Formats: sequence, C-alpha cells, structure tokens
Amino acid sequence: MIGKLKGTIDEIGEDYVVLDVHGVGYVAHCSARTLSKLGSAGEAAALFIETYVREDQLKLFGFLTALEREWFRLLQTVQGVGSKVALALLSTLTTSELANAVALQDKTSVVRAPGVGPKVAVRIVTELKNKAPAFAGEMSASIGFKQELGEGVASAPVADAVSALTNLGYSRDQAANAVAAALKNGGEGDDSAKLIRLGLKELAR
Repeated sequence: MIGKLKGTIDEIGEDYVVLDVHGVGYVAHCSARTLSKLGSAGEAAALFIETYVREDQLKLFGFLTALEREWFRLLQTVQGVGSKVALALLSTLTTSELANAVALQDKTSVVRAPGVGPKVAVRIVTELKNKAPAFAGEMSASIGFKQELGEGVASAPVADAVSALTNLGYSRDQAANAVAAALKNGGEGDDSAKLIRLGLKELAR
C-alpha cells in the first residue's frame, strides 16, 4: 500500500497529477481543490495517497492533507457515494465546510457538488452526523454546537438568533459561527435580541 508520495510534478491534468518519484511517474487522481493548490510542472510536491486495488486496475488518489483523505474514505461509507462523487464533494467544499454541512444538516450545501442529488445529500448529512465531529479538524470546537442546531435541540434564544441572522442574508454556517463566538465571549444566558446584536458584531469583524 502507498500512503504518501513525495516528488516532482511532471504533469497536471483535468483530474490528476503525475508525480515523478525517483524516475517513476505515479498518476494520482485529485480533487479540483487539491490540483489548484499544487504548483506547476517541475516543482516539488507531496501527497497523501489512498490506494485502490481492483481485479482490473490499481488506482491512486492524492490529497494535500491527511484530513482530506479521511473525508474521502468517510464519504464513501454512504450508499451512492463512490470515489468520483467523493472527489466532486471535496472539489466543491473544504473539509471544514463538509463538517459544518453535516453538523447543521445543510443539504443545500452538499447538493452543490456535481453528481450529488437530493436523496444522496440527505443520506450524507444523516448517516455522517455522528461521525463528523471526529473529522472536523479546526472546526471541532464548534461542531457540537452546530449539531444541536442541526438536530433542532439548541435553546430557543440561540436558534432564534441564528434564524434571524440567516434571514438577514448570512449563510447558516456564518450565522452559527457568529452566535457560537458570541456565546463564547460571554453571551451565555442572553436573550435572542442580545445574541443577534453580538452576532452582528462578530460578523462585522
């Protein structure tokens, strides 16, 4: 099994990169996001690798971070999500955005990815909701709060504040982050009107 490759970029295609490692060219399929962050031909690069071995083929998938690779694996535990759809999701959303979408049960964000229909989006946010916190990365501190919002068990002032900020044109994720920050900065126990004011202050930063 190949876990990581470090070498020189030989070629970048539409959905793959050829990495020259000591004279051997490895073809690694990557998300559009990963490809956009790689350098140009001749530059050094390192990729975390997921190896697929089938009867008729051996295929490598490359990722800039181990967390991105973990999400690639996790997404494919959902029925209807294969490697192509998983890469499309990782091309459309960052790992933090995926964790947020699952926690908030935000099907609209998930369905933006090519090849992801409403039914698959529902399965993704439903089946992964208890697993997402472990794959939240830098968002892990606020993911529990967002799960409460997604499951409809957050306190009334919190839910009302997030709803009000969303109605003002902010995304559900932006609104949730702002209210979470307001609570962290001493807003616990406040009514929705004060949480909205504190949330707007956070959004204005």
